Amino acid sequence: MSRGRARRPAPAGSVRAAALQALLLLLLLVAAAAAAARIEEEEPEDVDYGAALSKSLLYFEAQRSGRLPHNQRVPWRGHSGLTDGLQQGVDLVGGYYDAGDHVKFGLPMAFTVTMLSWGAIEFGEDVAAAGEWGHALEAIKWGTDYFVKAHTEPFVYWAEVGDGDTDHYCWQRPEDMTTSRQAYRIDPDNPGSDLAGETAAALAAASIVFRRSNPHYSHLLLHHAQQLFEFGDRYQGTYDSSIAEVRSYYASVSGYRDELLWAALWLHRATGREDYLRYAVDRAEDFGGVGWAMTEFSWDVKYAGVQVLAAKLLLEGDPQAAPHRAVLEQYKAKAEHYLCACLGLNAGGVNGNGSDNVDRSPGGMLYVRQWNNLQYVSSAAFLLTAYSHYLSSSPSSSGQPLLLQCPRGAAGPGDLLALARSQADYILGRNPLRLSYMVGYGRRFPVRVHHRGASIVAHKANSRFIGCMQGFDDWFGRGRANPNVLAGAIVGGPNCRDEFRDDRGNYMQTEACTYNTAPMVGVFARLHRLATEVAPEEEEGCRRGMTTAGDEQAECR
Repeated sequence: MSRGRARRPAPAGSVRAAALQALLLLLLLVAAAAAAARIEEEEPEDVDYGAALSKSLLYFEAQRSGRLPHNQRVPWRGHSGLTDGLQQGVDLVGGYYDAGDHVKFGLPMAFTVTMLSWGAIEFGEDVAAAGEWGHALEAIKWGTDYFVKAHTEPFVYWAEVGDGDTDHYCWQRPEDMTTSRQAYRIDPDNPGSDLAGETAAALAAASIVFRRSNPHYSHLLLHHAQQLFEFGDRYQGTYDSSIAEVRSYYASVSGYRDELLWAALWLHRATGREDYLRYAVDRAEDFGGVGWAMTEFSWDVKYAGVQVLAAKLLLEGDPQAAPHRAVLEQYKAKAEHYLCACLGLNAGGVNGNGSDNVDRSPGGMLYVRQWNNLQYVSSAAFLLTAYSHYLSSSPSSSGQPLLLQCPRGAAGPGDLLALARSQADYILGRNPLRLSYMVGYGRRFPVRVHHRGASIVAHKANSRFIGCMQGFDDWFGRGRANPNVLAGAIVGGPNCRDEFRDDRGNYMQTEACTYNTAPMVGVFARLHRLATEVAPEEEEGCRRGMTTAGDEQAECR
């Protein structure tokens, strides 16, 4: 009420309207409470890891840029970005859009391909048993073909196509794009060791995947990987210092040293050359490999992945590891810190909760931070699954599986796998909301995903051009479900209290990214293969994994 003005009595009609509005609000609250109660009473659906695996690989076809192949399985997508690189005189057609927009960001794209390749290396037999090996190879090759194109000279790599600021100004289908397709590169004068290192890691890992089926292609990938590693090592610097346009979107907060260690260990695995292992050993201290004790693994922070790869050499008795045992043991100790943190078995805080452990939501989800938390869940699930596999397959003097020794107790392979399974199940709907966070999977999943192509009528159904702002006016603000289902996409997910709002504008929770889904390909394949082979001790591990550090929740960050 304005100061000095008398308040007039409301007319009778306004009073009745207000009363009716209050009654409607009360009815809505009652209905919402009843719906929440029904959700709590619902029996969670049986989990189908095979279906989740199939859908996860389908998602990458929806994220393709370039000229789509005849066997494209996502019918609502069409060709896009066909002139990428033209104004720079290079062919940059292809690759992946990272999320719901149309910029091709090199660093998260390379990490996506590294994780797809790692999953195919460790769990290739499981992927093949599910009938998805061909689709896995296609998903990896769509990325590596682009990386080879983008590496136009030994010390030149094209880092990004499109500009995030102008791209986010528009809401269009990729087939209608009118935004800038400016391309940005790293070179000796504008270094980007993190991007060069991650791309080298992706190409080296993929070279292992293709070694049998396509040896010529495998050799080509390894050649580019070695050149990119040399480029990143010789001209050191972060790529976001060279390319200002990327800083608001994929800034390299961890720096570039973790990517150089990561690339060196992948090149060692791909080539067997000891000089790559020696690189990771000699720089272990200076580059933070044995100094950083991590509680996250992501497209930016690779240290936990580096440490797990180094630990694998010791666990599996690699003969080249023997001269470097002392340093590799330090790597292994840091790897175990990460895994123990996920299990809630590190010391620190009441009942082990605190900064040395990963928080959990009341529903059991690993929780790292508010924005797109499921990326950290999926990457943790992968490392837990991989390390469980390493422990199970490594020799021991007693003939029993090796154990992970944590400050608050030992954990066996079954415990690690059980925690990975609980996180996969949470993603697929075994959570307080009974909502699958993989789009297209289960009875209930997000239907208003923050994704331009999925939220606008398919180009094949209506080829009429949709302009930059028209997409916002006609499609973004609609409360209805997206017309196209982005099957297999894992969205950002709920907050630390297991709360989730399915709203297209809620991009912190409803936007999906390629690096959310990529680690789960290997996890789903492994869990699908084991679904009918669960041993009693693994079931016991599952019960322990769901309750470890779950008796008292740490305060959410």
